Amino acid sequence: MDKKSLRKQMLAKRASITEQERERAEILMNEKLFGHLWFYKASNILLYVSYGSEISTIELMKEAFRLSKKVYVPKVIGKEMRFFRIHSLEDLKEGYKGILEPIDEAEEFQAIPEREEDTLMIMPGVAFDCFRNRLGYGGGYYDRYLSDKPFLHTIAIGFACQMTEGIEPEEGDIKPGQIICL
Repeated sequence: MDKKSLRKQMLAKRASITEQERERAEILMNEKLFGHLWFYKASNILLYVSYGSEISTIELMKEAFRLSKKVYVPKVIGKEMRFFRIHSLEDLKEGYKGILEPIDEAEEFQAIPEREEDTLMIMPGVAFDCFRNRLGYGGGYYDRYLSDKPFLHTIAIGFACQMTEGIEPEEGDIKPGQIICL
């Protein structure tokens, strides 16, 4: 199946998840991530702001704030994505494609190899396979962002229905360090 067709099929599956299934998966995801070594050790959390039928990241964001971790969220500027620090949910406004983005661009995340152990990126996706291949929304933003940052710990998260048999990787695709789908 070509990527466009797979993307359409998987987005439809994700959109059809019941509210009860969604809530259960989100609770389990938060428990799994809160107990994850990479989350525990990280002082910097790069985290997407959930949109539409994506698995919610709001409780994860609140827990990171509560633990005094620095939270950075993406902002699309032209063809690139950059991460800026937020201090609360009130630091977000509607931006690219209606997705919440940081209001302030004062503190941009600077990725350096020395930050490997204290940084975790949580990323979304449309579909995943058991070989850690990830199908995004087709813009390549995460692949471009991560292309020169192989040292960052990355976890892609989603619902169980987003797992598929196989995604044919393309040149330039970056595999997340881990995939967690519940």
